[in-house]
Amino acid sequence: MMRQDAAGRTEEELVRRAARGDAEAFGDLYARHLDEIYRYVFYKVGSEKLAEDLTEQVFLSAWEAIDGYEQRGHPFSAWLYRIAHNAIVDHYRTRREEEPLDAVTFRLADETPGPEETLLKKGEVSRLLDALRELSDEKQDLILLRFVEGLSHSEAAEILGKSEVACRVMQHRALGSLSEILERGQQDDQD
Repeated sequence: MMRQDAAGRTEEELVRRAARGDAEAFGDLYARHLDEIYRYVFYKVGSEKLAEDLTEQVFLSAWEAIDGYEQRGHPFSAWLYRIAHNAIVDHYRTRREEEPLDAVTFRLADETPGPEETLLKKGEVSRLLDALRELSDEKQDLILLRFVEGLSHSEAAEILGKSEVACRVMQHRALGSLSEILERGQQDDQD
């Protein structure tokens, strides 16, 4: 079923109108997808200011290229994620500097745990982030898209420019690597 806004407009209709130069329709698309694109960028760069700047760049690029957008059986958001991915890659390519994932980027559960639970969760998040840093950028991207953003295999594949099968294999290997890294860390803690 197509998702509609309060005025009953589907995303497909908004995209068609935006492609014809309708700024209001693009504004509606912007409002629908701003939070998720910002969150993805923020997870990758770890800086609010930089994430805001890159997110605005993503939507500017989308506005400039929307007349060439083609529906390929994936949601419009997959196209936006692809633009965001490319903006992040371009940013790091020009800076030649890596900014690691920051523990603050992973949200703890919304529940209000006691102090012991909070420390335990922070420790687990910290170990997970350390393990993620050992993966390649591409595997980090896949893990973020699949498990933080909740995208399907086909959506993640579209964003990463890979086949769905290649993404499934990469996910399997990335999770295996994460498991090994985490197990190795636990053994080191016990020694």
